[in-house]
Amino acid sequence: MEDSQALVQPKASDTRFRVLGAISMSHFLNDMLQSLIFAIYPLLKGNYDLNFTQIGLLTLTYQLTASILQPMVGFYTDKHPKPYSLVVGMGSTCVGLLLLSQAHTFPLLLIAAAMVGLGSSIFHPESSRVARMASGGRHGLAQSIFQVGGNAGTATGPLLAAVIIFPFGQGSLAWFSLAALLAMFILWKVGNWYRQQHRSQKLNITSRESGLSRTRIMMALGVLLLLITSKYLYLASLTNYYTFYLMHHFGLNAQNAQYHLFIFLFAVAAGTVLGGPIGDKVGRKRVIWFSILGVAPFTLALPHADLFWTSVLSFVIGFILASAFSAILVYAQELVPGRVGTISGLFFGFAFGIAGIGAALMGQLADHYGIEYVYQLCGWLPLMGVITALLPTLKSNK
Repeated sequence: MEDSQALVQPKASDTRFRVLGAISMSHFLNDMLQSLIFAIYPLLKGNYDLNFTQIGLLTLTYQLTASILQPMVGFYTDKHPKPYSLVVGMGSTCVGLLLLSQAHTFPLLLIAAAMVGLGSSIFHPESSRVARMASGGRHGLAQSIFQVGGNAGTATGPLLAAVIIFPFGQGSLAWFSLAALLAMFILWKVGNWYRQQHRSQKLNITSRESGLSRTRIMMALGVLLLLITSKYLYLASLTNYYTFYLMHHFGLNAQNAQYHLFIFLFAVAAGTVLGGPIGDKVGRKRVIWFSILGVAPFTLALPHADLFWTSVLSFVIGFILASAFSAILVYAQELVPGRVGTISGLFFGFAFGIAGIGAALMGQLADHYGIEYVYQLCGWLPLMGVITALLPTLKSNK
């Protein structure tokens, strides 16, 4: 049994960086396209006279579509792997983007957002599985490479919106369908590798039991989901409403506000690079401690800073907070070995869903109490990081 397990379990030297690069590039294109929805909110708000509640509903539609299906997709593909489902998911994103470029009513905007969300729900569980398959045992590093592509794409979206969509209008979104077609081509190649891997070896007999009782595992998963709640509720406040905050509080125009949003999202991408490999070396629990609780002093200071220090603090917040997700996801995968798709779908889906619900609630708060109140309230969320103390220390996470 030990010999057969050694044959299946990948070694660190077997890390397939070409595959990781391809899936990270696909993640870049996928999340770049998805972030365009958030980036053009000021344009849509002006074109269709939307209020903050409607902006929140638009986000909720996208996030819930992206979240509800992800655990189901992951659970199904754990039992029945679908190497080319990634291409189908990107096709849905492409269709949603084309519809968004031509939509002229709020219901059509909601349908377009739902199509993009559907693409995300298919993409994330399976692409996370591919990253783990190609990790060679360096799971944190692989997830960071995969995640940094998505975060870099999310950062690039607002920049492209400022340079292309704001000057040329909503219809220019259609040109971005070319990026979706490029991603579909890359994912077809990844699907070919995925299919060969599945034929040549039976997936993941790698992980042994975590040694914890079922009750302890469920409690640990609950703690991780609460930490995800803290992280993504705060990120929702910045991703969705940061430009409005800068425009209202400091008098910036929409285009300049997009550049400040890019600074924050670039910091998120940069921070993601470190979280996984550091977790491989020093333990994921330590990374989670630092990433969630350690950002609290900066989030509490943000609403009281001038424009310069707001940009500095947003960079620090994005950099520190970003390192958490890779560590949390790999920790959860090691808690429940052999269920990579289910766990990935659950955590990606929950993150998307909680961000959508949070965005809708924050929109209502902003309409009633003002956008500044949202940031004063959300600044307390990272203090939830103290519950990291409830997580067990796994052998692989010391």
